[in-house]
Amino acid sequence: MPWIGLGVWTAERENAIEPVKYALQNGYRSIDTATAYRNEDQVGQAIIESGVSRKDIFVTTKVANGDQGYESTLVAFNKSLRALKTDYLDLYLIHWPVEGKSLETWRALEELYHQKKVRAIGVSNFEIADLEQLKAVATVQPMVNQIEFHPHLIRKELSVYCNLHQIQMEAWSPLMKGILSDEPILLEIAKKYNKSVAQIILRWDIQSGFVTIPKSFNKTRIVENLTIFDFMLTDEEVVNIASLNKDEKLPIPDMSKFRDN
Repeated sequence: MPWIGLGVWTAERENAIEPVKYALQNGYRSIDTATAYRNEDQVGQAIIESGVSRKDIFVTTKVANGDQGYESTLVAFNKSLRALKTDYLDLYLIHWPVEGKSLETWRALEELYHQKKVRAIGVSNFEIADLEQLKAVATVQPMVNQIEFHPHLIRKELSVYCNLHQIQMEAWSPLMKGILSDEPILLEIAKKYNKSVAQIILRWDIQSGFVTIPKSFNKTRIVENLTIFDFMLTDEEVVNIASLNKDEKLPIPDMSKFRDN
C-alpha cells in the first residue's frame, strides 16, 4: 500500500478523469474513491487512459451506508468492480459504521477477501467501540482504518489502539481543506525546508505512521503533494506539529451522499 495516494471526494461533483489520469502519469500509484463519491466510473476510465498497468495501481473504494448488509454489500461490490473496470480491488472499506448492519457488511468483506476478489479489507471512520464490536465476531481483522487526521485532530487514543492491533491508520482530509495554511509553526518549518505547508503536513502524516490521501484536482498541487520524500522532519518538529491538536473535526459530510448510488 503506497504511503501517499490521491483522494477523489468532491462536493462539487467535479470530473475526476483528467486529475486521476494526470496523477497516475506523474507518479501516483494509489487512488482512493468510494461508491458515495459517485465517480468510480471516472476513476476506472482514468486508469485505462493513464497507460499505467492496473497491477501497479492500488485501488481503494468503499461500500456506502445504504448498501450495507451482507447480500447488499456483495451486490454493491460487483457494481463497483464494473464501474472501476477491474476484476479485483486492492482495498475495500466500510465507509461509516452503521448500527445493526456493519457486522453483516464485514462478513461480506471477509468472503470477498477469502475469494481473493479483494487484496485487503478495512474500515473507515470507526472508533474504538466500533472496532471492538467488529473484533468480537471477525475471523479476519480490519487491516486499515481510514479516519479524519490532521494537526488539529491527532486521535492519539485511537492511533494507539490501532497500532496495538496492527491496523494501519490512513488519513482523510489531511490538509483540513486549507484551514492550516496560516499556522505559524507550520509556516516556520515550511520555510526551513523550502516546502509548502501542505508538504510539511503530508510528511508529518507519514512520519506519524499514517498513510495519507490528500485530495487535489489542481495539477501543480498534485505534483507538489507527492514531492515529500526528499526531506525528513526532526523528532522535535513531529512533536511540535502534534502539539497543534485541538480535537477539532471538520463539519460532518452531508450523509445523504452516502445512501445510494
